[in-house]
Parts: sequence; structure tokens; C-alpha cells
Amino acid sequence: MPDPPEVLFVCVHNAGRSQMAAALLAHRAADRVRVRSAGSAPADSINPAVVEVMAELGIDLSREVPGKLSTDDVHAADVVVTMGCGDACPVFPGKRYLDWQLDDPAGLPAEQVRPIRDDIDRRVRELISEIAPPERG
Repeated sequence: MPDPPEVLFVCVHNAGRSQMAAALLAHRAADRVRVRSAGSAPADSINPAVVEVMAELGIDLSREVPGKLSTDDVHAADVVVTMGCGDACPVFPGKRYLDWQLDDPAGLPAEQVRPIRDDIDRRVRELISEIAPPERG
């Protein structure tokens, strides 16, 4: 059985978009995908509105901590999804890169973060269908 594909989500602070994307991918794809997230300049904590809107879906981000992007993270990934990290993300030949243009939820209330979460969820579902479709039995 082949190893599952690994996806890395990268944004600047790793406190909102990339955390939501990683949690949604892990939740939706379970063990069919390995997932990581990181930031080029990580914040000290996860955006509280992000924690709130993810809890509405039964996904707990309250214990997550923003992480620093490393070259090893990018090297290990099959797919790298950037979300506004600019030139901070190293580029390796042979990797698949996607750039998701999404509003930054920093400083926004939950009612303005929900549409961002829902857009990420839609994109995550599309990504799963491409890289890890359900097995047919």
C-alpha cells in the first residue's frame, strides 16, 4: 500500500488560514492524507475567532500552536498550499504548489471568519478528491 500524500499548508502567521485548512483536511480525509501547517512568521497563538468557528464544526484547535516553516517541511510535502506567504516559501522542483487567495482572518470577528472557513473547506474537499479519493470496494 503506497504512503498517503502529504500536504503542507503555509501562511504568514500559522494562526488562521493554514490552521483551518490543515484541521479540515485531517478531519475530512482521515488517514488518506498526511497534513502539516506552518508559518513564515508564526504568531504566538491561534486566532480566537478561528478556534471558535472551527469548534462549530466539532474541530478543536484550542491546543494548537503556530509553527515555523522549515525547508524540511516543504521537502517532505507532495503538495504545498500557500496562503499569502509571499516569497517566504522555498520552492523545490517536483513539488505541486497551489496558491489559495484567501482573506486573512486576523482581527476579524467570528461572523467574518465563517465565510473564510467555508471557502477553505470547499477547497479542501476539492483537493481531497484530486489527491486521495475514497477507495472503491
